[in-house]
Amino acid sequence: MNFYLNPVRHLLWPILIVSSALTIVGCNEPSTTASSVATTPKPSQVTYRQMEAVDIPRVEQLSGRVVAFQTSEVRPQVNGIIMERLFNEGDKITKGQPLYRLDPRLYAAAVKQAEANLNMTRASASVANSLVTRYAPLVKTQNISQQEYTTAVANAQQAQAAIAQAAALLDTAKINLEFATITAPIDGKIGRSFYTAGALVTANQDNSLATIQQLDPVYIDIQQTSAELLAMHQRTQSGKTIADRVPVQLTLEGGVPYAQQGTLEFSEAVVDPATGSVTLRARFPNPQNILLPGMFVQASLSRTTQEQAFLVPQAALQRDAKGESMVYVIDEENKVSLKHIITQGVLQQDWVVTAGLESGDKVLTKGLVRVRVGDVVNAQPEAALQQTAANSSNVQHGG
Repeated sequence: MNFYLNPVRHLLWPILIVSSALTIVGCNEPSTTASSVATTPKPSQVTYRQMEAVDIPRVEQLSGRVVAFQTSEVRPQVNGIIMERLFNEGDKITKGQPLYRLDPRLYAAAVKQAEANLNMTRASASVANSLVTRYAPLVKTQNISQQEYTTAVANAQQAQAAIAQAAALLDTAKINLEFATITAPIDGKIGRSFYTAGALVTANQDNSLATIQQLDPVYIDIQQTSAELLAMHQRTQSGKTIADRVPVQLTLEGGVPYAQQGTLEFSEAVVDPATGSVTLRARFPNPQNILLPGMFVQASLSRTTQEQAFLVPQAALQRDAKGESMVYVIDEENKVSLKHIITQGVLQQDWVVTAGLESGDKVLTKGLVRVRVGDVVNAQPEAALQQTAANSSNVQHGG
């Protein structure tokens, strides 16, 4: 069997194979270059805060109750029938202001009787003194005995003592007459009246007629457990104690801050066996009577400081699988690494870090979503960002 081979067709096969190979290579080159460009990571934009050690106050959050600065329960000091109530319930009362008027007739009569008794004793004393004056020269001439003169002098002295006694009884009668008008013992706001006109009241009775409370200023009685107190004393061994009269801030019910600042007055030296707590007392101005006795409040105060601590923004804090605190830091080459830290509470928007950081460390605070350990980032300090924002605001305002 004879096969015929076309020489022209035989020569075209190698040329087609080479051309196809070149075409395939040419198509793959640009694809490889684009892939290499796409896989090159772009440095993440982050913000950092450079750490500086500072002394930070330890803020205590404690609960407390409002207590009136002064409280007076109005009670009668003499017996009598209430003739008239002289105030409106809820009024502001000044010291000495009349509140109730009792029937004064018996006490007015007692004053008149005491005045009469005083006049009688004065008359008797006048007679006794005259007798002593007449007997004085007679005893010298022995016209009367020494015993008679001594008796006359003693009677005159008794008459003087009777005058003093009668004057004291008159003062008592006048005081009782004054007590027939019951007055306010202190300045303050008076509550409701528990007795009305026509009621019989007695001296030193158990039930008060009304209650007056002074509400500007007020006290805040703050409760601190003995365990918290011991922990504070242990911390002060390494910390720094602040003066006793420290400022106090209040937060009212519903989280509303109280505008006025108070001062811690004292701390009791006794633990209440029923509650296991110690009472701290703070004093607050209350010009608008916003704070009312019995109101529940939250008090913030600081009696000690943590020396050489660092402030780290709350957003910068990370947690590992064990729940331990850590932060991202960068070195001089902007390379990211992790540091474990120990925190001791919060100050405003920052964590108070007591261990794990050193002065000069650069802690990442923003742009942490795509950051990994070992990455090289494009970092900018917080101060520079704040300045940029301020400049931008000025430009917009000027435009």
